[in-house]
Amino acid sequence: MKIKQDVAVSDSGFVFNPTTGDSFSVNPIGMEIIKLMKEGKSMEEINKSVLENYNVEEKTIEKDLYDFIEMLGHYSLREENGQT
Repeated sequence: MKIKQDVAVSDSGFVFNPTTGDSFSVNPIGMEIIKLMKEGKSMEEINKSVLENYNVEEKTIEKDLYDFIEMLGHYSLREENGQT
């Protein structure tokens, strides 16, 4: 699962989808997740990285990560089954 190639993410957490013209702001954990998705990391790798880098419980990150990934899909920010 990856973020679409044309989606831009700034260092401050500003996310821009040029296809739709929509923009969003994400917190540091959201930025980390998007960065890892752009790198093509798996859900397991993303989960592990967030657990290692942030003070968050494993149960919490599993649910929140799933919800965040679903939200990215809702706003057309991620590729679906390898398709843009």
